[in-house]
Parts: sequence; structure tokens; C-alpha cells
Amino acid sequence: MAFDLGQAVHDRRTELGISQTELARRARMTQPQVSKLELGGTVPTLPLLARLAEALDASLNIALDGDTSTVAFIAHAA
Repeated sequence: MAFDLGQAVHDRRTELGISQTELARRARMTQPQVSKLELGGTVPTLPLLARLAEALDASLNIALDGDTSTVAFIAHAA
């Protein structure tokens, strides 16, 4: 699941056209923390997930079904 989450963060960040540094600023993280997260090297806490969703102007949807997980940031309506 860590890899799926990291990919979802990367995808939404690039969709917004912002750098890892900008996302880190918005989510009150460091750029190395964002990089590690995007590479699937860490599983964030619930408060950090909430900050990431806010920083990415999106809702976070996580679906777990046995060994399968789906993670997606859904953009807020404009």
C-alpha cells in the first residue's frame, strides 16, 4: 500500500504542476520526506494523510480488499 500511496501523491502533485518542495511546504513536511513518501518508503500517519489531501486540494480515497489496495486523490470541484 505504501507504493500505491506514493504513486497517488506523485500523480496528483504532477497533475497540479507543483514541485516536491512546494508540496512539502503546503503539507508542513520536508522535501526529503515527500521524496521518501513518493517512493513508497514510508507509511504516513492519519494526520499527515489529512495534511497531504489538503495540500493537494483533494479528497483521499483508500480501498482495501484482501491483498489488494487502491489509493486515489480525487480533486475537489473547482
